[in-house]
Amino acid sequence: MGRIATAAIVSLWVIPVSVLVNRIVPDTYMDEIFHIPQAQKYCNGDFMSWDPMITTPPGLYYLSLVHVAALLPSKYVLQLASSFPEACSTAVLRSVNGVLAVLCSIIVYEIITHLRPALDDRKATLFAAVLALYPVHWFFTFLYYTDVASLTAVLAMYLACLKKKYLFSALLGAMAVVIRQTNIIWMLFVACSGVIDITMAHQKDSVEVDDSKASNKGTNLSALNTSVNVSSNLKRRKSRGNSKANQHIFYPSNASSASPTLGLLHEIQAIVLSSWRIKWELLVSFSPFFFVLLAFVAFLLWNGSVVLGAKEAHAVSPHFAQIMYFSIVSTLFAAPLHFTIGHALDLFQSFWKNRLLGFLLLFLASIASLLSVHFFSIAHPYLLADNRHYTFYLWRKIIVFHWSMKYLLVPFYVYSWFSIFRLLGKTRMRIWTLVYFFATSAVLIPAPLIEFRYYTIPFYFFILHTSINDSRSWLLIGILYTVLNAFTMTMFLFRPFHWDHEPGVQRFIW
Repeated sequence: MGRIATAAIVSLWVIPVSVLVNRIVPDTYMDEIFHIPQAQKYCNGDFMSWDPMITTPPGLYYLSLVHVAALLPSKYVLQLASSFPEACSTAVLRSVNGVLAVLCSIIVYEIITHLRPALDDRKATLFAAVLALYPVHWFFTFLYYTDVASLTAVLAMYLACLKKKYLFSALLGAMAVVIRQTNIIWMLFVACSGVIDITMAHQKDSVEVDDSKASNKGTNLSALNTSVNVSSNLKRRKSRGNSKANQHIFYPSNASSASPTLGLLHEIQAIVLSSWRIKWELLVSFSPFFFVLLAFVAFLLWNGSVVLGAKEAHAVSPHFAQIMYFSIVSTLFAAPLHFTIGHALDLFQSFWKNRLLGFLLLFLASIASLLSVHFFSIAHPYLLADNRHYTFYLWRKIIVFHWSMKYLLVPFYVYSWFSIFRLLGKTRMRIWTLVYFFATSAVLIPAPLIEFRYYTIPFYFFILHTSINDSRSWLLIGILYTVLNAFTMTMFLFRPFHWDHEPGVQRFIW
């Protein structure tokens, strides 16, 4: 029932806003001028032509062909199109993302109920509907960009992995990579997450079996032994069922020591030892991910770069400041979770409990952030020249407003990352959080251009693994998203402007 309710709620705004956008902006805009003609070539059966300005693979275009093929019979009956190419209009191609947005909300609902099985359907539906309103994801639902398809494929891959359908997960990972190349990092993250879950669940089973044997040592009554063995088997079956949703609850017995670093080392040791014991099971389960990785490496060797087109404008760069921007943007988009007195006190107490290590980490994080913004803060030519993006104004009015601003923002960057780590640490193991940080860094640091769209997938992985269950916080986030969405869509539709050096209408966009 929750899936249907989630889909219905999301459809309530996807359909009318899509109609409004197509009525006011019927022509292609921004990157659509590349994507839509390319998709229409595919509709015409021309799979060999390629626009050199397109940087991403053709995954979205293949999905569009399936979508148009599904719609064609009804359009033919209604005499809206007499052939397949005619059905590939701008409005129809944009509707691909509308359908994917509804599907994505259902996947989010499934992930929430899997990770939090005790959560009732009403709250799970509320959380999924709120996340469907995430401003950047919401906005590009109504345009023909790759972002919605990319997020949907990555989350579907993750859900399949959570349900231990590893072959299907790898296939979805391949599809995600064909939509956007950087999703290879998220495929590796999902595979690592699956390895962590399965090894920890295996070690938990082993500990329970050992405990059962120890508690029954010295007992000579066979009937009692039989009863204990049955109980042990039942416990193992129960733990396997619960592990699908609660793998992260298990910690090695000495991982809860005073030192977080010691706890992390114990987790790594436990994973390595457990992985070795079940190496053949892991090899069989996760080999499909390895084959996708090999195919991606072959693509890199053939293409000579991660991106397909416009390679000069998207060259890999050491943009370490990018992860700073992501941290503060993510905390602002989840402000009711991060900026409360209770959370600030909780964060302070966690530092005070391990004062020496806490302040050492704070010092190192501050130094790393200062070095990142000083030496590795990149002003891409697109960022400086294109006043249609909000990042243009944030860069000019905040980050470079004064030479000192980028340094004054460092405490906010540091607080944001520690806040993210603290919230994730309540539900996930430290090794999982570390892998998440590495994956986020691997996706963002090489990107020279500051784009809010790049932050969507890591933000979703973060927010889905927070332990915030109270409806009040989620309602506040929903209100925040609704206000931002109303503002950005109003600016896009009703505040157009013109450039002196180029004809046509310009519009504000994320």
